[in-house]
Amino acid sequence: MDERKIDRLRAALEAADYRYDAVVDLLGTAAEAALHRNETTPGLLRTSGGSPLETLVRLWVLQAPVPVRQAEAALGDLVDALCAGGLLERSVGEVLARVDVRPYATDESAFWLVSDLTPGLDGGPNRLPGDHVLGASAASTSLAQLTVRTPARRALDLGTGCGVQALHLARHCAEVVATDVNERALWLARLNARLNGVDLDVRRGSLFEPVLDEQFDIIATNPPFVISPATGDRLVYRDSGLPGDQVVEQIVRRIPTHLAPGGTGQVLANWLVTRDRPWQERLGDWLDPACDAWVVQREVLDLPSYVELWLKDSGHHPATGGAVEEYRRRYDTWLRWLEEQGAEGVGFGWINLRARPASAGAQAPSHRLEEWPWEVAQPIAGEVVEHFDRVAVLRGLTDGELLARRLVVRPDVQQETFGAPGAADPATVVLRQQTGLRRARQADTVEAALVGACDGELTVGQILEALAQLVDAPVGDRTTAVRELVEEGFLQP
Repeated sequence: MDERKIDRLRAALEAADYRYDAVVDLLGTAAEAALHRNETTPGLLRTSGGSPLETLVRLWVLQAPVPVRQAEAALGDLVDALCAGGLLERSVGEVLARVDVRPYATDESAFWLVSDLTPGLDGGPNRLPGDHVLGASAASTSLAQLTVRTPARRALDLGTGCGVQALHLARHCAEVVATDVNERALWLARLNARLNGVDLDVRRGSLFEPVLDEQFDIIATNPPFVISPATGDRLVYRDSGLPGDQVVEQIVRRIPTHLAPGGTGQVLANWLVTRDRPWQERLGDWLDPACDAWVVQREVLDLPSYVELWLKDSGHHPATGGAVEEYRRRYDTWLRWLEEQGAEGVGFGWINLRARPASAGAQAPSHRLEEWPWEVAQPIAGEVVEHFDRVAVLRGLTDGELLARRLVVRPDVQQETFGAPGAADPATVVLRQQTGLRRARQADTVEAALVGACDGELTVGQILEALAQLVDAPVGDRTTAVRELVEEGFLQP
């Protein structure tokens, strides 16, 4: 589509105030909630006035036909050009969307996203073509909240889809490369870049093929991570063509080669949880000692739930239009294959890597793999940066140097005590963060007192000496606990 016409489309969207907040206000809470359930009727009732904003919401968000005169009132003489460009189609008296164009916003960014139409509205068919391109999905939103937002020179959006991550990265990176194997995705990513006035270097190719000898300060990827036997129909946005979690393993193993010194790589992914080996040990084998790593397993699905989830996603479930016998056959094949792999579940979570500086020398990398299924404070990106910064500080400190440091308790940490009413001492003391990962840590009275006394005035060693005199007893070697308190963010250098 002609770039000048895309620029005119942007001007028309701006003139109609076709922005996220305006659309949410127009639809109202109930209609927006219904739309999340793929029901458009409440939204149609809220958008019957014929204004340019209402017309665009009906056309693209609700995927309803609109009269030609209303479409021309909202888009001017662009209607025919948008039809020729594949964004709309026109009959004698009506205009209908061929793609989804909708506003998107976070606390830091706002733009428009063009993607393929949402399937299954109002109980309609849910089957998708193999090259279907998603818009802002729950997974892409999670990755956007995870991706570090420090200013950088070069960034890579691996498997860009319609370009959601690339548009985010362009807000704080001088150069962004976006790659994909799906030609339709590349077309939409280029269109979105122009529509939002962003320069992207969009390249076709699988995994790291388009950037073989290049390095980046930030690599973000939401790869096609669905774990399957890699047989039958393939949806490019979720199916890599490789069996199991091999695509995630390959990406994690290869990211370090493409990270500039101090660079960060972040993967949103699934992985197999097997019966014969802890998941931390299995994923730990994928991690390169050239990088520090922080892997967080956010959720584990049992095998039937996992298969059902993705069969519904592809439209094979009978409730979404699939044939009963085909659904049962696919379900049986997929479940048997997972069990043959020794799987007992499928994990979902984050894999964060940071390239270690040359000054780290032969010191061991920090590879932290943990489960955290509880609610976190989004966006979590700042906590990722701070985690790796804390790890780097600790690596450079001997135990003696750590005890000589003045630390401060993080401002959001609160202490909770539990015990019988009237008891002299609490039975349990819990230190709990209110931001970031919202960690909770059980502590004894000495550790809780240490944390409470860390206000930057005294060194850790001085505080421990004072506590020993106060309780009139040895407080023991607390260096390991202090390291944990710093690494987990309860105490800050």
